[in-house]
Parts: sequence; C-alpha cells; structure tokens
Amino acid sequence: MTDMPETRGKLTPDRPLSDLTWLRVGGPADYLFQPADAEDLAAFLKALDPEVAVFPMGVGSNLIVRDGGLRAVVIRLGRGFNGIEMEGNRVTAGAAALDAHVARKAADGGVDLTFLRTIPGAVGGAVRMNAGCYGTYTADVFVEARAVTRAGEVVTLTADDLNFRYRQTDLPEGWVITEATFEGPKGVPEELHERMTAQLQKRDETQPTKDRTAGSTFRNPAGFSSTGRADDVHDLKAWKVIDDAGMRGARRGGAQMSEKHSNFLINTGGATAADLEGLGEEVRKKVFQSSGIELHWEIMRVGEPAPDSQ
Repeated sequence: MTDMPETRGKLTPDRPLSDLTWLRVGGPADYLFQPADAEDLAAFLKALDPEVAVFPMGVGSNLIVRDGGLRAVVIRLGRGFNGIEMEGNRVTAGAAALDAHVARKAADGGVDLTFLRTIPGAVGGAVRMNAGCYGTYTADVFVEARAVTRAGEVVTLTADDLNFRYRQTDLPEGWVITEATFEGPKGVPEELHERMTAQLQKRDETQPTKDRTAGSTFRNPAGFSSTGRADDVHDLKAWKVIDDAGMRGARRGGAQMSEKHSNFLINTGGATAADLEGLGEEVRKKVFQSSGIELHWEIMRVGEPAPDSQ
C-alpha cells in the first residue's frame, strides 16, 4: 500500500470490519479512516494516491464484507458527522446521524419524517440507497446533500445529480456524503411519535429484530417497498416468492433465512460471510427455478473471498 496522508482523524491499518457490520462478518480493510471533520476528510482524499480505492461505510446495517476483507481505505464517519439541525420544515443531518434519531428529532419539531424511524442505518446510506418504508422514500423528502469527491472537492448534490431510483442512486465511486437536508410535511409531535411507536411495534411483530440481520436481503421483485397498508397486496413481495420456493428457515453453516420473515438473512452465530452470501445465492437460484423470478440483492456485498475459498 502507498504512503498514507497525514490526518487529524484516526487511520488504522489492517482493521477487521466484522465488528462494524450488523451481520458481524468480514475480513480486514487495508485501512480504516475515521475523519475528524469534513475538512479532514477532504484534505485526506485530495492527498490520497488516486489509484487507491475508497469505500465509504455507514453503520454497516446493510452490508456483507467478504471474509478476505477489502483492498481499500474504508471511510467511516463518526461523531463529527452526526449533528441534526432544524429550520422550519427542513431538517439537516450529518451522514452519520442514525435514521431513527432524525425521525425522532424531526417529530419533536413537528416535521413528518416518520418513515425513517424503522429504517436501520444512517443518513448517508439512506440517501445513497434511496431508503424507504411505508410507501415513502428518501427521494420524496430530499432537498440536497453535501459530499466530498474522490479528488477531495466539496460539492452540493441535487436530486437530479443523484437520479434517485428504487434502492439506488448515481453517487459516483468513492464520493462520501457528509450531510443531507430533508423537507417533510408538518405534523403534530404527539401524533408523529404515536405513529412511530405503532410502526416499531408492527416491525417487531413481523421481523426478526432481536436477531443478527442486515435488514431485507432482497429487493421486492415488483420494485416497491411494503406500504404497510391494510389493503397491501403481497403478490410480488420477496418473502412470498422465497416461501413459495420452500426456502423459509433454510440454512447453510451459521447462516439461516429467518423463520419469522423469510426475506431476512440471519447470522445464528459463527456464520462466515461465505455462508451468508452462499445461502442468499442458493435462495436466488431456488426462487428462479420455482417462479422464474430473479431476486436482486438489497444487501450490498463487497470485498474478496477468503484466500482458501477461491
């Protein structure tokens, strides 16, 4: 690896990533960089050899890092990037602010961003993946975002720049979102908090929230998130086609498709990234054989397999 630039933040070589992901798997990154603030991040990226790959990582809620680790500098934003400020109907949050915290703070101020309450993860990932729930998406409330480019330039991104689509955007490789501004409809704080309590209760009843998961494993085939409405149709939900293929509760090593919600991949203890990804691929194959539907991963998989599994 080339010489690393000087930083005010923390730069750790050969840092295992397993304890930073919700699924608790993954080999080491060449380096883990935790910048002190946006200026530190910009200076670091500007000075970093352009050949060196950069991977921005949020709270690791939607991620499988393969067992061989990542040949990159992993950038993880922390305390300097989790502030939340409100002005009128607008909420500006640092990329490391948890979605749930943003929803609660917005509700305190009478702004409805309640859909964020049950989304696991932080603001940077929500913008990057156009996270959504109950029929509302990040794109619906998005005003603008600030980011640092791979070359270390600070830029402002509009919705047009990001080109929001179902669970994806056009954020260029190596760019790091540092904060985002959202605008939500007005609401009564008590009612917004009540709605979020009900959403959490529904989630806990239907999803394996006590297990080690990374949220939904596959995108819904129809391209729509569950709306949570009483009249919601389940014709083309990922869990339905997984059930139809007989894969609810399927296992491989320490990995299992949840019995409670079959679109959740669980590390039951001791699973490797290869177990988890291998089981997911087996599910995709069985679903295709059973229904002709090709499931697409919602969980991001990055890095290299363990040397002995190639």
